[in-house]
Amino acid sequence: MDLISELPEALLLNILSLLPAQDVASTMFLSKRWRFLWTSVPRLEYDDSYQGTEYRKFSRFVDRFLFLHESPVIETLHFKLGKTCGGEDIRVWIRAADKCCVRELIFEIDASSNDSPPIVLPSSLYTRCIMLVTLKLNKVILEDTSSSIAFPSLKTLSLVSVEYPGDEFVSSLLSSCHVLEDLHVEQCSSDNVTIFNVRVPSLKSLVLHALADDDDDDDEYGFVIDTPSLEWLDIVDYREGFCIIENGMPKIMTASFDVNYSHSGEIMRTITSVKRLDLCLSTSSKVPVLYLHAIVIRIPIATSLMVKSLVYMQNAYPSGSVFCCLAHLKICTCQTEWLELLMCMLRYSPKLQSLRLKQYHEIEACNPRPCWTEPNSVPDCLVSSLEALEWVGYEGTEEEKEVVAFILRSAKCLERVTIYSSSKDPCKKLELVKELSFLPRCSSSCNFLFD
Repeated sequence: MDLISELPEALLLNILSLLPAQDVASTMFLSKRWRFLWTSVPRLEYDDSYQGTEYRKFSRFVDRFLFLHESPVIETLHFKLGKTCGGEDIRVWIRAADKCCVRELIFEIDASSNDSPPIVLPSSLYTRCIMLVTLKLNKVILEDTSSSIAFPSLKTLSLVSVEYPGDEFVSSLLSSCHVLEDLHVEQCSSDNVTIFNVRVPSLKSLVLHALADDDDDDDEYGFVIDTPSLEWLDIVDYREGFCIIENGMPKIMTASFDVNYSHSGEIMRTITSVKRLDLCLSTSSKVPVLYLHAIVIRIPIATSLMVKSLVYMQNAYPSGSVFCCLAHLKICTCQTEWLELLMCMLRYSPKLQSLRLKQYHEIEACNPRPCWTEPNSVPDCLVSSLEALEWVGYEGTEEEKEVVAFILRSAKCLERVTIYSSSKDPCKKLELVKELSFLPRCSSSCNFLFD
């Protein structure tokens, strides 16, 4: 007896949703029970590289499959495409997606096709697919449009290595998403965008990643963010550009900054309500000259914000800003100034409970060693709230020993200390363990874990 065929239809459809569409269609030959089941599968994935299928046959298969599909709603329509994909085919599939009331639409380009030209998505994508809830695009070109963009139901948008018609198109695209909650952007060097404007009142989660390239004018590029409902923020930007946050983020809960800005302190002042914070701040010596140019000419920002930006342009760290809700802090130790950042954050985080130190990036050989100067007063969080310290990549330098000794001597509530050595030499590790064992501990209940 065919036990699988006896399963409820809803369960069978979920199982088929995990298979490539070509395999789903093949199930019609199993038995009468399966003959028409494939026409109701709610999630479809089409891969034009599947078993080396000729693209012409793949295109005909997709057309026929979508034409015969009977489900009133397709939850997910996922295309994995290569360099042979045609623009006219995509137009047909977008029309079919609109007809089938697709909720999630994904266009993904095969990563192995790096030499292939990006695929151009027609303007019908953002003028007809009004039922979309999720849209994910990877390595495509968006066609310009004179029609108004309409995404009234879109809540999740992912844009990875996408090329746009320009800055104004990005602003228009995002402003049309009135209920957007999650936005993930990974910029590429050829995306045709100088200032990436994110002005979405409904946005709750925002990821912005931009890597440095060989462009000498990196300081001209940047982000402008106006998202008063934001709860999660992740920015990675190795360009010597800028980021401006307008109107603050009163609801922010989690934030991560891995940036190369000379004005990062100004950004930090807008997220003082954060509870979890992950930092790697590089204090670049190159002040972005075009930063003011961007403020005055390219984006409509109030005069008060411009004055504040002028005052804090040279500030790397948020001196004077109190992170009254911050409970969990991670700091990367790859930068020369990380000790200064650490003490600044300890000083202005009175309720900090856990601290994690880790070298997330490689240290350049030319970088000078960090300098440690013990503060005149003990930060409040060490006296009243810090419970856990974790240090990954501990090398046992004089500066590190002094930092650990200061924290252990001052932290009255410390319960757990975990230290992982960066050395691969067993003898060196043993030596570090012995040194750490003799460090002063303010609490007899404090537990040490060594690696």
